[in-house]
Amino acid sequence: MTAPPASARSSLRRSYDGVVACLPVTIPYRRYSVNGAQWWVGRALHDLIKGAGLRPKDIDGLSVSSFTMAPDSAIGLTQHYGLSPRWLDNVPLGGASAVVALRRAARAVQAGDADLVACVAGDTNHVDSFRKTLAHFSRFAQDAVYPYGAGGANASFALIAKNYMNTFGARREDFGKLCVAQRANALNFPHALMKSPLTLDAYMAARPIADPIHLFDCVMPCAGAEAFLVCREDTARSLGLPGVRVLATIERHHAFPDDPVQIRGGWAVDVDELWAMAGVTPDAVDFVETYDDYPVISMMQFEDLGFCAKGEGPDFVRAHSFTNDGDFPHNTSGGQLSVGQAGAAGGYLGLVEAMRQLTGTALGNPLAHADIGLVSGFGMINYDRGLSSCAAVLARPS
Repeated sequence: MTAPPASARSSLRRSYDGVVACLPVTIPYRRYSVNGAQWWVGRALHDLIKGAGLRPKDIDGLSVSSFTMAPDSAIGLTQHYGLSPRWLDNVPLGGASAVVALRRAARAVQAGDADLVACVAGDTNHVDSFRKTLAHFSRFAQDAVYPYGAGGANASFALIAKNYMNTFGARREDFGKLCVAQRANALNFPHALMKSPLTLDAYMAARPIADPIHLFDCVMPCAGAEAFLVCREDTARSLGLPGVRVLATIERHHAFPDDPVQIRGGWAVDVDELWAMAGVTPDAVDFVETYDDYPVISMMQFEDLGFCAKGEGPDFVRAHSFTNDGDFPHNTSGGQLSVGQAGAAGGYLGLVEAMRQLTGTALGNPLAHADIGLVSGFGMINYDRGLSSCAAVLARPS
């Protein structure tokens, strides 16, 4: 059976009308922490419940994302926190976790399976926890990567970045432009761990990690947590919470397996459906929050999400500014490259920031215009590609 075209799929899908995301929460990041992931997730959940004026028993849906809460999973946390949800989800998708959690929670609320869903992501970072996470990240990591000294995503993204540069003519200066702009955005963001300005000269002179990846191309592991609440629009109104509207979402896993090295993500499969369902075009978007564990993947997302054609990412970067006062505001909090990567919470960073911009509660520099924003996610890197990609088009409260 042949799958219907994207335009047909978008018309068949039910909209997210009546469901909103509200109450963005961040637990300030730390470089290292003696607390476990359960403490970080619990702090975010506490602030979410308190901020909504609720009681723990009012939360009847829970979605959790974390790399470091083993041996617990989401079910174990219900006892830790004294919850009794009637809907539960564990989303182990790294950088794709926030949008996927939003998608699933929104449908649960629409179906009546839950009324108030707490979506939470958090991770700790002990002195040695990052190395242990890398060693056991996947069977690929255990068998084919880590034993050969390639500890983590640096080597994988070096392969992806070098191939992208060779294929489309990107230069290190192009990646550097994104990193420098994000650092400028982060300087007024209170939770950013990177507090010093970054110049292009400093970016270019930084020590190499895995050619062509250098120091400022890499996110810094840290501990932290992010959260938001999904509920019906009338419920949010009764709680006095401004609710961000969900215009459209997409999700795709293991796209384009025949590409020898990844040059595109699953967004390219479903981008037409995303914009058709949203009822707007990329030109209508006021700001973009991409998943940015390395700048090459942000450039890839500009292409695959329809802001420019495939292979035009380098020229698109050269033609635009990406600071909050520029012509294409991007990763307005500074993104992971300047705020830090708090494990699975890194996948939530852009969504929580977008919610703040759309509700006029930005912690750093509020944008002059923030009516529609796009958030994209990317996660679960194996050797030569990331397996999960997703995106959501969000709009300010009506």
